[in-house]
Amino acid sequence: MNESINLIIIGRKKRHRRYILVTSLLAIIAFFLCCTLLMLGNTIYPVSDVISVLLGEKVKGASFAVGTIRFPRMIAGVFAGFAFGVAGHVFQTMLRNPLANPNVIGITTGSSAAAVFCIIVLHASNTFVSIASIIGGLATVIVIFLLSKGTSFSIGRLILIGIGIQAMLNAVVSYLLLIGQQQDIPTAMRWLSGSLNGAKMEELYPLMITILIFAPIIIAFGKRLDMLELGEQAATSLGVDTNKTRFVLIISSVLIIALATATTGPIAFIAFLSGPIAKRLVGVGFSSIIPAGLVGIILVLASDLVGQFAFVARYPVGVITGILGAPYLIYLLIRMNRKGDL
Repeated sequence: MNESINLIIIGRKKRHRRYILVTSLLAIIAFFLCCTLLMLGNTIYPVSDVISVLLGEKVKGASFAVGTIRFPRMIAGVFAGFAFGVAGHVFQTMLRNPLANPNVIGITTGSSAAAVFCIIVLHASNTFVSIASIIGGLATVIVIFLLSKGTSFSIGRLILIGIGIQAMLNAVVSYLLLIGQQQDIPTAMRWLSGSLNGAKMEELYPLMITILIFAPIIIAFGKRLDMLELGEQAATSLGVDTNKTRFVLIISSVLIIALATATTGPIAFIAFLSGPIAKRLVGVGFSSIIPAGLVGIILVLASDLVGQFAFVARYPVGVITGILGAPYLIYLLIRMNRKGDL
C-alpha cells in the first residue's frame, strides 16, 4: 500500500516538474519573440536602444519606431494571442471536442459580423465597435446553446449548429462588404484577415483590462474545467457545480475573445491550435490554461514575424496562421472520422 502511494507521489512530482519546465520554456520563448518584434523592422535597433525607449528616454529614430509602432503591435499580439489561446482551450476542454473552439463554432464570426455591421452601416467609433463585438459574441453563444439544447444537450449537435451559424454569419459579412462604401472596406477587411497592423496603445486598454480581470477567474476555475472533461456525472460526483462552472467559464472566455477579435480581428486558428499543442507539451495532471495562453502568444508573434520578414510582400498575421491551421484541421477531421467521432 505504502509503495503504491509512493509511486503516485513520485509520478505527480515528475508531472509537476514537467509542467513547470514546459511553462517556463514557453514563457522564455514568448519573451524572446517580444524582444525580436521590438528590435526588427526596416531599421534594426540594438537591445540598449529598445530598453532606453521602454524606460521613457528619447532615442533618435527608435522612439517613434519602437514606442509608437512596434511596442503597441507587440502588446496587441501578446494579449490577443493569450485570449485566443485560453478561450480556445476552455471551449475544447469543456465540450470535450477539439473542434469545439470559438473559431469553428462561430463565436468569433459573430463578433466580427457585429463589428463589420457597425463599421459599414453605422460608421461607428472604435469604442462602439468593441462593445458591439462583445454583444455579437455573447448573442452568438446564446443562440448556439439554445438551438443545440433540444431534449438533451449534445456536443455534436452544438458543433454542427455552430458551423451552420458561422456559415450564415460569413454570408452576412460578405453582403455587408458588397454594399459597403469604398472608404470603409479596408477597415472592415482588417477584422476579417486578423492583423496587428496599426495597433495603438489607447485602443488596447479595454482588451488588457478585460484579460487582467477575467483570465485569473478562468485560471481559478482550471481544476473544475479539467473535471468537466471527465463528463457531467463524474464532475458532479466530485463536487463540481457544473452549471455555475460552465456559466462563469463561457462568459469569461467569450468576453476576452470578443475583445481580442475587436482589437485585432479574428486571427485564424490560434484558438484551434493552442490547446492541443499545450496539452501535448504539458501532459496530464495539471491545468493547461496558462500554457495554452503562452502557446497562443508564441503562435501570434511568430506568425507576425514570418508575415513581415519571410516573404517579399508583407502579409497579415491571420494569413500565416491560416496556412498553419488549415492542414491540422483537415488532419483532425480525417482522424475523428476514422475513430467514428464525426
